[in-house]
Amino acid sequence: MRGLFSLLFGAGTILLLTRLVKEKSGLEPADIYYRRMLWLLVFGLINAFIFLWPGDILYPYAICGLLLFPFRNLSPRNLILIAFFFLAVGTYRENSDFFRDKKIIQTGKAIAAMDTTKVKLTDQQKADLGKYTGFKENNSKEATARAAEEQVKKIRGKSYPALLQHFRDVNMWIQSFYFYEHHWFDILLFFFLGMALFKSGFLLGNKQTWLYAIIAVVGIGLGLLMNYFYLRTQYRLRFDNYLFTRQWKFNYYHLRRTFQTLGYLSLLILMYKVTPIKKIFFSIFVPVGQMAFTNYLMQSIITSIIFYGFGLYGKLQRYEAYYVVGCIWLFQIIFSHIWMRYFRFGPFEWIWRSLTYLHTPPFRRKKELPEAV
Repeated sequence: MRGLFSLLFGAGTILLLTRLVKEKSGLEPADIYYRRMLWLLVFGLINAFIFLWPGDILYPYAICGLLLFPFRNLSPRNLILIAFFFLAVGTYRENSDFFRDKKIIQTGKAIAAMDTTKVKLTDQQKADLGKYTGFKENNSKEATARAAEEQVKKIRGKSYPALLQHFRDVNMWIQSFYFYEHHWFDILLFFFLGMALFKSGFLLGNKQTWLYAIIAVVGIGLGLLMNYFYLRTQYRLRFDNYLFTRQWKFNYYHLRRTFQTLGYLSLLILMYKVTPIKKIFFSIFVPVGQMAFTNYLMQSIITSIIFYGFGLYGKLQRYEAYYVVGCIWLFQIIFSHIWMRYFRFGPFEWIWRSLTYLHTPPFRRKKELPEAV
């Protein structure tokens, strides 16, 4: 789902810049675009540090979005080549960390097997053995369960100021170390892919129906197959990360995610090209999409109230969490339909647009006067 969201963000960048270049002159398109990204960054900080949503996507989207402007005129082919570059970077990065951990295990096991009554360990061997022991202890299923319990204790029943302090440290780590170590290439991969698919007409449904069908079947099929082998191994090992690291051969998260995202995208376009489905999309989901920014931030507010305010954090089973998801979706679909009947923008869309263009657009819809008889 985040892959689809990132694709649409990249496509939306081309859509926005194409319109700005036609309507504005000189540096004004760049001025508006970069102001829009910087305000998105601010909203991301608010979402993370005020609405208490760890792992907010707006902040990293804004950071990566600042890089897109110079690439707006590239051909779809060159944009796809850039996307593949980031796919290669991501696959390399996830496996460089993975094989580093495998080396820690292999080296540590070899040292642990030595007979220390006959062989005196060197300082380096002692350090390697310590790394191995620490990794084994910290990545066992028991350690994972303990970490989850500690996390629940830190959050459940705490006041808003205490939660602010807790999530301040969490979000500072996510938006600094984690972003630069694991996240930027993941986002840019789909940004550039979305730009390419929009420019080529693929995202607009302009390609042959058989092409969407093939990509849907291959993408979803390969993605689910790769998911199956990964989850089967995790389940067999009872989600013990130490044992998983020992036995797993190669990480393919970014490859799998790319296949699945393109597969689901093609399936959605294929469904959209069928008239009855198209009407359902228009009648049900268009108002939700028109205020997607508001709905995204609203979910942070709603879930913070439910899980922190009402104390449900850490109490629901995974299947029970889907009940909450369904209720939020139903509420937001109904709310979006009512809101867009009377207003031209969602509330956060209107604020973001006003800050971007430095003027306030009309907010309420004009009432249509009855025709004279």
